[in-house]
Amino acid sequence: MASRNQNRPPRSPSAKKDGIDQVPFDKRRKIGLGRTVGPASTGRMRQPFAVVNSRQDGTGNSDMGSAEGSECGTVEFTKEEVEALLNVKFKGKQFDFKGKLEQMTEHIKRLKLCIKWFQQTEENHVLEKEKLQSVMESVEKKCMDTEVEMKSKVEEFNLIISDLKKTVSSLEERVAKEESDKLDAIECHRKEKEARVDGEKLQALLSSDLEKARQEKSTVEQKASQDEFIKQKESLSNELRCLRGELQQVRHDRDHQVTKVQALTAEVVKYEEFTGKSCVELDNLTIKSNALEETCSSQREQIRILQQQLAAANEKLKMVDLSASETRAEYEEQKRIVRELHDRLADTELQLSEGEKLRKKLHNTILELKGNIRVFCRVRPLLPDDGVATETAVIAYPTSTEALGRGIDLMQSAGQKYPFTFDKVFTHEASQQDVFVEISQLVQSALDGYKVCIFAYGQTGSGKTYTMMGRPETSEQKGLIPRSLEQIFQASQLLQVQGWKYKMQASMLEIYNETIRDLLSTNRSNGLDMSRTENGVQGKQYTIKHDANGNTHVSDLTVVDVCSIKEISSLLQQAAKSRSVGKTQMNEQSSRSHFVFTLRISGINENTEQQVQGVLNLIDLAGSERLSKSGSTGDRLKETQAINKSLSCLADVIFALAKREDHVPFRNSKLTYLLQPCLGGDSKTLMFVNVSPDPSSIGESLCSLRFAARVNSCEIGIPRRQTTTVRPSDSRLSFG
Repeated sequence: MASRNQNRPPRSPSAKKDGIDQVPFDKRRKIGLGRTVGPASTGRMRQPFAVVNSRQDGTGNSDMGSAEGSECGTVEFTKEEVEALLNVKFKGKQFDFKGKLEQMTEHIKRLKLCIKWFQQTEENHVLEKEKLQSVMESVEKKCMDTEVEMKSKVEEFNLIISDLKKTVSSLEERVAKEESDKLDAIECHRKEKEARVDGEKLQALLSSDLEKARQEKSTVEQKASQDEFIKQKESLSNELRCLRGELQQVRHDRDHQVTKVQALTAEVVKYEEFTGKSCVELDNLTIKSNALEETCSSQREQIRILQQQLAAANEKLKMVDLSASETRAEYEEQKRIVRELHDRLADTELQLSEGEKLRKKLHNTILELKGNIRVFCRVRPLLPDDGVATETAVIAYPTSTEALGRGIDLMQSAGQKYPFTFDKVFTHEASQQDVFVEISQLVQSALDGYKVCIFAYGQTGSGKTYTMMGRPETSEQKGLIPRSLEQIFQASQLLQVQGWKYKMQASMLEIYNETIRDLLSTNRSNGLDMSRTENGVQGKQYTIKHDANGNTHVSDLTVVDVCSIKEISSLLQQAAKSRSVGKTQMNEQSSRSHFVFTLRISGINENTEQQVQGVLNLIDLAGSERLSKSGSTGDRLKETQAINKSLSCLADVIFALAKREDHVPFRNSKLTYLLQPCLGGDSKTLMFVNVSPDPSSIGESLCSLRFAARVNSCEIGIPRRQTTTVRPSDSRLSFG
């Protein structure tokens, strides 16, 4: 068991020897893990305490995340190291749980680093494969687009070439036809020219014949007679007319041939001009065709190059597929190893969890055997009303294996440190559920027939009422009292199948200025007990009585039978409205009285004829405060003096129990007299000491922690279970 401040007994030589043997494990832990951060400082954000202090927590968490990231980024593992890590065997003494725990923690750290490295390697392989796949797809898409474009251009060029060939063939046909027509026209013109020459020769011949005829006429006229001359003249005239008609016909034919030759000449000129234009167009088309052929050849070259690139890309793709298959096989192997590591990690964590449960169980058993009062410490977060925080926090949490989750250090401005160790320490990040989990087994003991007492102690404004009551309307912020009652009713319903039947009675009171007030009384008005008769004689006397069995009773106190959590919630709301609260300079809603909730549980098992009687006391003490800081006057001053007096009497009782004095002053105040069975009897008692991290409250925090250390060292006796065996006909229940 860990040391508890000033009250720790001297260590035996064997314990020192064990401490020496454990030093190497601490050193290895510091060397292997570097800075160790315990769950007390790295838990998740808690409500509502964690909300007001989230700005301070963000820096610590980010630093730890960066440190872990840097460790994972610089560590690499080979296959042999992984195999060695999987096949590691822990060495040490058989009952050296501390050493084995440190070795297992170191091993888990290495396993987490190895898993992170495997995950990072796997992500790199996946990213490289996706990158190669994207490059391959882009190259294939580019090749396909280029091939389609080339095909379309080749088809377009083929169409243009075919059109040009058709145009050239048609032009050649037209030129050949025009050449033949030109030759025919020239031949016709030659024939016409020869005919004209023949006509002229014939005309000259006829003229010479006419001259001869005239000469002959003259001779005939001279020689022949008149009749013959006339006949000859007529015949010659007829012949002359025929010659003239033939000449006229020749002239007409000549003019027609000349006109036709002129038309043919004009048409030849026209065809020559058209042929010249067609030749120019044919030359242009030839140039374009050559250019297109050059473009096609260059594009064919580009297609050939792209095909070569595509072949190379296909080869590269085959290599990538081969590498991907190898990577896949390696990935599957690494995935199998990671799965094995996860299984090993889960088994190790399960072993750690089972070991922690066993440690808690053994620790609780030791405390029950020793009879000590268990003490839990809870630190609330800094609030906006706490003022400016100092550069260094006044509260620290040690991270050593011995004090992890159980130690707290109070730091003064002068640099002096006050270390304390309790059964459990809750940081400002702890939620209401986290706190309740630690006391749930203790609450369960009330159903088993034990007397259980849980009370909260601390200065005003340190979070006692929030710890005990919380905010019942919000499920996440319910305090210990509503959560404990919910567990009691749920567990009692589950035990019905085993034959158990429970009857529960609840009562609530407050001690205000050394006066007991019934919070469930129907005669209360504005927080004051109006239980007086018309004659002025007090109608109810709230007297505390203890019987021989250690059971406590308060006379005339209202006791209500409850059957469901709904009824309990209604009673808690009624009590909260009736409780005395006030405003001081230290707390806007300060509890001005001690609140005591008592649940008496009586159960009987019809199958085994066993009867149990348990009591659950949940107490919210008023906060201690200095008159100089609270600024109380008038009624508030009287309340503060009464509160401090009752808490001082509680301290006197604790000191007397710690010193094992024969006389313990329980009767000095009604609070200590009411708590006498819890502090000096056979009940299971737990105290919550609530601490404020406000630097201005460091004096009160130190006093609270010192008082809690004294309480933790007190031995009140071994808890005793109240059970009896009854006859089936005896159905009466005793309520202690």
